[in-house]
Amino acid sequence: MSSTSAARWKLVLGSSADAANEISLSPDYGRMDEVLTQLYGGNDGERKAGLGGSAPKVSRWLGDIRTYFPSSVVAVMQQDAMDRLGLHQLLLEPEVLRTVQADVHLVGTLMSLSRVMPQKVKHTAREVVLKVVRELEQKLANALRQAVQGALSRAVRNPRPRYHEINWGATIRANLKHYQPEYKTVVPEKLIGYGRRGQALKEIVLCVDQSGSMASSVVYAGVFGAVLASIKAVKTHMVVFDTAVVNLSEDLQDPVDLLFGVQLGGGTDINLALTYCQQLITRPTDTILVLISDLYEGGNEREMIKRAAALKAAGVTVVALLALADDGAPSFDRRVAEQFAALGIPSFACTPAQFPQLMAAAIQGQELKAAPL
Repeated sequence: MSSTSAARWKLVLGSSADAANEISLSPDYGRMDEVLTQLYGGNDGERKAGLGGSAPKVSRWLGDIRTYFPSSVVAVMQQDAMDRLGLHQLLLEPEVLRTVQADVHLVGTLMSLSRVMPQKVKHTAREVVLKVVRELEQKLANALRQAVQGALSRAVRNPRPRYHEINWGATIRANLKHYQPEYKTVVPEKLIGYGRRGQALKEIVLCVDQSGSMASSVVYAGVFGAVLASIKAVKTHMVVFDTAVVNLSEDLQDPVDLLFGVQLGGGTDINLALTYCQQLITRPTDTILVLISDLYEGGNEREMIKRAAALKAAGVTVVALLALADDGAPSFDRRVAEQFAALGIPSFACTPAQFPQLMAAAIQGQELKAAPL
């Protein structure tokens, strides 16, 4: 084994794997070993003093891991530091917060700390959340807008459009078989219109579980809700719930305000949330309700199933997303998911990249099939 390979194995296994210290480490590898030991333990395999309670020391450590490790590894190490060393409180120090790599998980952590966050750190926290939100919007917004607007164009039927309502591109494509070579023109047999104007073609209700385990899903839902709210042909509602229900639809113009309005944690009353959403719906057959929850009902489960059945029977397109995140397979109540499936309500996890296609399919009335749970 080469010296480089041996050094890498020492980094992986820890200094305890080389008790005799026979494998020398380069300066960079030595510093990497130090930052790993601070997080994952010393020679005796047990965690030592770790990072301590010093904000400057934590800031230096956070800077070091960003120097020596790629972003994907940094995200994991930051999360491990939260779990193993209890760094949540130190995130309330502006000096530390400016050093942390901003990602969806960090935003979720800041949301959970918002109630105890001192005034001195709120401005920095907002800057961190804004940075993540802008990055997500840049990455996901165009795909969602294109998918939704395209689906609306295909789903809407206006067989007798007025002149200003004619969709000339779609009309020409639909009538190409009537092309007249001698006149070098298309004679349209069928006109295709843009549909109703000045009125939302679809209503979308995002009903989001804000329990602590759903943090990443809440962040993505907030970003997608803001994007949907910017599409005039769609009327978007954003409702979050635990054992109470809060309508955050007015905050969709500013997703940062929306996310800080979320209070992660607490119990779960899905039945109460569905009851509230049912009252918002005025055009059931034109409404898509996306319930984002792990389906662990803390309220009246029987009434919750009846409420979901009533929504479905009224013509509402109901979809249950067990997670809206890239966090892997979620934990969820399989029994409730099976009862939903029996009602024709699909339940499945959805990555942010898949969400635009999901909304497009729902708008067009396509059957949404969940993978085996």
